[in-house]
Amino acid sequence: MARILITSALPYINGIKHLGNLVGSQLPADLYARYMRCRGNEVLFLCATDEHGTPAELAAAKAGKPVDEYCKEMHAVQTRLAQGFRLSFDHYGRSSSPQNHKLTQHFAGKLAEAGLIEEVSERQVYSNADGRFLPDRYIEGTCPNCGYDKARGDQCENCTKQLDPTDLIDPRSAISGSTDLEVRETKHLFLRQSAMRGKLNDWIDSKTDWPVLTTSIAKKWLNDGDGLQDRGITRDLDWGIAVKKGDEDWPGMEGKVFYVWFDAPIEYIACAAEWAEAQGMDESAWRRWWHTSEGAEDVNYVQFMGKDNVPFHTLSFPATIMGSGEDWKLVDYIKSFNYLNYDGGQFSTSQGRGVFMDQALEILPADYWRWWLLSHAPESSDSEFTWENFQASVNKDLADVLGNFVSRITKFCRSKFGEAVPEGGAIGPREEVLAAELSKRLTAYQKHMDAIEIRKAAAELRGLWVIGNEYLQEAAPWALFKTDPEGAAAVVRTGLNLIAFYATISAPFIPDACATLCDAMKLDNDDWPNDMDATLQLLKPGHEFTVPDVLFRKINDEERENWQTQFAGQRS
Repeated sequence: MARILITSALPYINGIKHLGNLVGSQLPADLYARYMRCRGNEVLFLCATDEHGTPAELAAAKAGKPVDEYCKEMHAVQTRLAQGFRLSFDHYGRSSSPQNHKLTQHFAGKLAEAGLIEEVSERQVYSNADGRFLPDRYIEGTCPNCGYDKARGDQCENCTKQLDPTDLIDPRSAISGSTDLEVRETKHLFLRQSAMRGKLNDWIDSKTDWPVLTTSIAKKWLNDGDGLQDRGITRDLDWGIAVKKGDEDWPGMEGKVFYVWFDAPIEYIACAAEWAEAQGMDESAWRRWWHTSEGAEDVNYVQFMGKDNVPFHTLSFPATIMGSGEDWKLVDYIKSFNYLNYDGGQFSTSQGRGVFMDQALEILPADYWRWWLLSHAPESSDSEFTWENFQASVNKDLADVLGNFVSRITKFCRSKFGEAVPEGGAIGPREEVLAAELSKRLTAYQKHMDAIEIRKAAAELRGLWVIGNEYLQEAAPWALFKTDPEGAAAVVRTGLNLIAFYATISAPFIPDACATLCDAMKLDNDDWPNDMDATLQLLKPGHEFTVPDVLFRKINDEERENWQTQFAGQRS
């Protein structure tokens, strides 16, 4: 049994996330966590809301609420929606937790001891209209690299280039929109990432199995221009983690907080501490996942994120971990994703464009969305959500292939043999061929799931469903019953066992539908199939079942057209 630590990028607290956010980190991480649990591994799956920095303050101000109250409310909302999409986190924490405050200050102290933090006087943008310094994300303007006119002061959302606020063309305050800005001097702490460049380069070079997308982004940041730059880790904000060296005050840093991109990744570790405390466990319970000297040396740590998060997870966070000089676990594999676009444009939280998680669940149950998003995951390139494609995928894959198979075999059995696995007949050459085909395809499915090749895995899973339909169509028990009832019984028995098989292997993708199948088939054994001959005879003659309701309904053209109109542009 392997031990798998899984984290997905922390969603910002500033509102409800759209489907592009969901498929870029949390949903594929959940797929992998569910699969690894199904295979009998010990899994710790962690995520949390990212609650500090500009997005939280701006969103709270817009809502007319104190930022701490706003964050608490939105954490509850995001938790509910995560549950609605059946995201199986072991813990869904908060970056504002006491555990993260303590750990962030601890890491800062260790980095200072190692000489990796430098106090720098810098010139920073000050807004006369707002009466305050503007941290990076409070400033918007045109990206000097790609010309995108809504680039932020820390990074361009369009081309992912790391920026400083002073790089922006025609900068303006994100608070007031004022262009009455000036540059003033202030002091901040910088993480000396440049001093870690050699170690980071060697570490990244050792990750020969990482996706090309992940490695290429990391290498670009390491080598472009003057190479890896030192990065400010403090900000002039009220909301955040106070700047301290462990438990000690940091002279000259009074009234400042740590930069959100310094404390947010540390929350992965803090989240484990939150989990242990919530479960009534002691410190050793979470340290065995994170401290290599206390058991984490045998942990396989996998991170999931969108491509815009890759630089901080391949460089800044590892620099923090390595630079501390302590025995912390480094990530083993980073699965990164391109963007999911929306119907000819882009999903955007800030501009309210696209389908958001709450809206999606109001339209259809989670499994419909899970299947489409995962089977169209933007792995090798950007992908696009269109309502026509969504309708076609639901109708063909879920309703016509899997749902139709379940309906045909259970209803036929009920009409001819009753609601129990029928006796009679024997397994013949057709079933032997079926078992061989299923075994071959299952091996391919597992290979892709192990490698986190999500679209390929979805295609193999659909192929497994198709094999069952082809078997049923060829065996035609409804015709066979007229001349050979026992032969028809053997086919039906095989078909019912295929339902049990599908319920097990499909659960990582469509957990609710599979739970429905397990209930209908009265399954008390959900072990992952190893021996296909045994799998096709798991349910013995006399085993009772019930005919499930329609597993997946079809989307009609009128519904699709109405949704296209409803979600044509802006979220109200």
